[in-house]
Amino acid sequence: MEREAWDRKYAGSEFLWTEEPNRFLVAELDGLAPGRALDLACGEGRNAVWLAQRGWQVTGVDFSEVGLAKAAQLAESRGVEVDWVAADLLDYRPPAGLDLVIAFYFQVPDDERRLVLSRAAEALAPGGTVLVVAHDLLNLSEGIGGPQDEEVLYSPEDVVGDLTGLTVERAERVRRPVGEAEAIDALVRATKPA
Repeated sequence: MEREAWDRKYAGSEFLWTEEPNRFLVAELDGLAPGRALDLACGEGRNAVWLAQRGWQVTGVDFSEVGLAKAAQLAESRGVEVDWVAADLLDYRPPAGLDLVIAFYFQVPDDERRLVLSRAAEALAPGGTVLVVAHDLLNLSEGIGGPQDEEVLYSPEDVVGDLTGLTVERAERVRRPVGEAEAIDALVRATKPA
């Protein structure tokens, strides 16, 4: 999806999804000590703001300036600071020494996903964690919602292949309630050896 399309989706005063963090972010980071974090394709900033509220030094990157403006408002309303960066992730180079990189619902073709996630893995400090959650390919046939284009959907195994040099701690399909139905997501958490 192009930048202009996301700008249109984020237009308006209401948040597109919610102001609360993703359930998998909260569960997977339980007990992880705060440090330097990067939220790739951060959208309206709900996950980045939640991390900042817990003491993380956070940078949120997205190509939608409309989404980032709402993210900045959310951070201000919660009394936290986040460094918001307007950039296309295909051009963006993460800083080295990160303790955490998250990419939630970054739905792009395989070659673009590989490029962005391999850069994220390289940017981790020893002991750093990368957490990826995305609409899984199975969601097309067995789930609900999300993109209906299989070229931007992927499996946990696809993500694991993008994170060479990391130790995979979890790689599986997870189900997420959506009203009366369920969506199927790919979830991968991996760490850089210390």
